[in-house]
Amino acid sequence: MVFYKSLIQWYLQNKRDLPWRKTDNPYFIWLSEIMLQQTRVAQGLPYFLSFTEAFPTVFDLANAPEEKVLKLWQGLGYYSRARNLHATAKHVAYNLDGKFPATYKELLKLKGVGDYTAAAIASISYGEPVPVVDGNVYRVLSRYFGVDTDISSTQAKAEFRELAGSQLPKDSAADFNQAIMEFGALQCVPKSPDCTNCIFNANCVAYATGRVGELPVKLKKTKVTNRYFNYLIVKDANSNSLMQKRTAKGIWHNLYEFPLLETVTEVPEKQTVQLINTFPGFDFPVTDIKLLTPVNVIHKLSHQHLHIRFWEVKTNNVVKNALSNDELRELPVPVVIHNFIDKHWV
Repeated sequence: MVFYKSLIQWYLQNKRDLPWRKTDNPYFIWLSEIMLQQTRVAQGLPYFLSFTEAFPTVFDLANAPEEKVLKLWQGLGYYSRARNLHATAKHVAYNLDGKFPATYKELLKLKGVGDYTAAAIASISYGEPVPVVDGNVYRVLSRYFGVDTDISSTQAKAEFRELAGSQLPKDSAADFNQAIMEFGALQCVPKSPDCTNCIFNANCVAYATGRVGELPVKLKKTKVTNRYFNYLIVKDANSNSLMQKRTAKGIWHNLYEFPLLETVTEVPEKQTVQLINTFPGFDFPVTDIKLLTPVNVIHKLSHQHLHIRFWEVKTNNVVKNALSNDELRELPVPVVIHNFIDKHWV
């Protein structure tokens, strides 16, 4: 049995009907690959459709205000992807006459484009025989060939890239790369794969040796930091509220949020009320403070767990720069704030 032939045959019979599979336009391939980094297809698909409707060409994306790009990206997470996406669109539109680089090496020079994305675009759009290596590829190859290299180790990417390259048919790079990713997403899934109905079960080392659940090997644990956020929802005499832009580097850069009181540990309610009363950003008298979320909202990011409480802070004054509900809803915000507004806003 030839691995790549069986894989491509499986793919042609089982692949999902996805819009970026119907084109080799590098703009659409690039857009889909950036969106699908660390994102499931079911979650990313509506965003792809929204972006391609709003920005049908790279020039449309390049000319869009950043706030519109971030607003459309809202809820997809890892917002640095959106900012890099916008920056790269400007570079391609303004410096490259709207034409994406046609080789893997040149694609790597684009902001936000790493090995995997460059290989995907180069192979799918231009037919360059360069292998993709992502989580799905690690899983399929490690199980089929019985590779127990720790995928979080420094040598893993080069090892798996070489192995994938050795199986890659030079004249069918696009189909092979999409096939191995699709196989990992649909058949050779992380937990409890249906190995009895797998086309490779007669030759799969992991299946033959009972190690499907052990491969791929990943030893490095992600260190998680806990952070404690208190969001202060100001309600002034006009029922308007304050929002601020996160300009510091880190999570949610350039998104908007309510005034934030962050503490090192979780502070009891009574002490938090005292801190809110002396909040340095408020130059108006506070008449009432009420906790709106008795149970903390836990928002999990890749390296951080945010423990969030929302507080209503009332004042009888008219607060300068406060926004109406309609104005507030136009701003790009983190999904946890978007969800709060949808649930609690009057």
